[in-house]
Amino acid sequence: MKLVKTLNILGIVTAGIVLGACRAGGDNQGLEYAPQMYHSVAYEPLTQITDESQGDWLSNREDEKGEFYNSNIYNPHNMNMREPVENTVPRNKNGYLPYRLKAFELEEAALIENPIELSDQVLDEGETLYLQYCSSCHGAGGEGDGKAGLIIGGVANLKGGAYINLPEGHIFHVITKGKGRMGAHGSQITPENRWKIVHYVKQEIQKQ
Repeated sequence: MKLVKTLNILGIVTAGIVLGACRAGGDNQGLEYAPQMYHSVAYEPLTQITDESQGDWLSNREDEKGEFYNSNIYNPHNMNMREPVENTVPRNKNGYLPYRLKAFELEEAALIENPIELSDQVLDEGETLYLQYCSSCHGAGGEGDGKAGLIIGGVANLKGGAYINLPEGHIFHVITKGKGRMGAHGSQITPENRWKIVHYVKQEIQKQ
């Protein structure tokens, strides 16, 4: 019985030491399970390491190659990155080209037509997006009386003055690039959703 009790105590102490060794803190980062998951060697996009033995002293890869070997053997340009086909332009899933107009090119932007077909569903989605991204400044009704708008001042009343006659492309451009006190929202809202907001502004807020 004493032997069993002693072994149990030793087992508990050993487990405590092992668990304590895994604890991280300060300069001690503890022990790591499957360290490759934390310290994987990333592929360099513009170069390749073609020597399969590079880093073999560290490696436990299943393919038995060195830890630092990172070449895409199917790429003939000594790069891991694949270059786009020459003279091609990337499009999104809906076939849209990248939007490349500058912030000051409002006249050019005004000529762009809304590619999203108007429907009740589009208006419903546009309303949701407007309330999410625009109402804090422009207000729920577009009158520039949102809570943030009242603080910063100078927010456009979308129902008044020259704003009524703004082309859809102009509104899309301002949402994308920003204008005056309005910041650019192109990185936050997809092109499709920007056009849905435009539909909502023109059809429901401005009643056009």
